[in-house]
Amino acid sequence: MTINLGAEASAREENNAALIAALDEASLSEVESSWELDVLNDAEHGRWIAALGDEAIAELSYRFVGGRVVLLTTWVDPAYRKNRVATELVSRVLDEIRESGKKITIICPVVGEFIDRNPAYADLIDKVHPGAGAYPKHKPAEGGHDEELTAIERDLA
Repeated sequence: MTINLGAEASAREENNAALIAALDEASLSEVESSWELDVLNDAEHGRWIAALGDEAIAELSYRFVGGRVVLLTTWVDPAYRKNRVATELVSRVLDEIRESGKKITIICPVVGEFIDRNPAYADLIDKVHPGAGAYPKHKPAEGGHDEELTAIERDLA
């Protein structure tokens, strides 16, 4: 089986652009989708899943690196976009991370854009390793270099 990396990167960029366009700038008190969503942490597979009944309609994948949560990519089923599903998923994931006391590194541009629009979550961003998707763009602090995170960012580029 041959994988077309260019096509996959293009599809990923289209997905991110569609989700960012669908992010609603409403206040967080109004952040809810049109449905009752369950957001479940599937730790075995490194992802939070937004489910509508028995159907998984969105996910936010992650990895733990150096004690941080690295937020990799967000996906929403195209049939459910523009219903604030990504907004609710990201806000609920960030709330859960805040409760855990962990910091985040952002690879996913959807999460970065969400935090840019909702700066109350900016304190969650690791100052040493903010990630390529962090908004506004942060410069990593001087100091330790995290080779595993660099490898993840290179693999996803």
